Amino acid sequence: MIGIVGGSGFYAFLDSHVEGLSETEVVTPYGPPSAPVSVGRVGDRQVAFLARHGLDHRFPPHRVNYRANLWALREVGSTAVLGSFAAGSLQPRIHPGELVVCDQLVDRTWGRPDTYFDGPDVQHLPFADPYDEGLRRVLTEAGRSTGATVHGSGTVVVIGGPRFATRAESRWYRAQGWDVIGMTQYPEAALAAELELPYAAVALVTDYDTGLEGVDGIEAVTQEQVFAVMAANVERVRALFRAAIPLVPVQE
Repeated sequence: MIGIVGGSGFYAFLDSHVEGLSETEVVTPYGPPSAPVSVGRVGDRQVAFLARHGLDHRFPPHRVNYRANLWALREVGSTAVLGSFAAGSLQPRIHPGELVVCDQLVDRTWGRPDTYFDGPDVQHLPFADPYDEGLRRVLTEAGRSTGATVHGSGTVVVIGGPRFATRAESRWYRAQGWDVIGMTQYPEAALAAELELPYAAVALVTDYDTGLEGVDGIEAVTQEQVFAVMAANVERVRALFRAAIPLVPVQE
């Protein structure tokens, strides 16, 4: 089974025409996940879908129950997880409406419950490469097959939100060579790794981040702008996942 986590604007994937569609309220040791898990068959693969922010976007990034979400996807049988998330561009070469399949992340969040290993079973997670390389290739190939502009690598810096970055922060992130900025990839990627779930995610670029220099006409990013671009492009993300599902290697 392939687990899919939908980001901002992406609240449904499996419609009523999907074979064997069911909806499950999963109970986890970490409380309720953001939404019920929808399960159904796409082609010859079982798929589980969960909306990261809830079906009505009720959970801001710092209030998402990431531990419950990943646990729930594993509980229903997922053996690999694909995610999507909204992101701002930190680099002029990456434009709104394009997709970035990240290969690295930088965590700038704080205060989020971010591990299943709270003791007494102490574990130190290897996390040098936070995204599964095979799944990254799948997302890149699938995205390009739909005609989307896909950047096959990139670093996302994850901030706590819900506020956006200051101009000084954005200039700093860009100066480090980081590519996009978002609010949800940590601890989601790390928790998937702790559960031994191969994980990869695609960023839908919704805006140029505040402080981006070298591009004419850049204005401070707004929530309205982000949601408008996401709404206009969410079908592109759905198409990518539909193309990716048959390409995901079967996990034993």
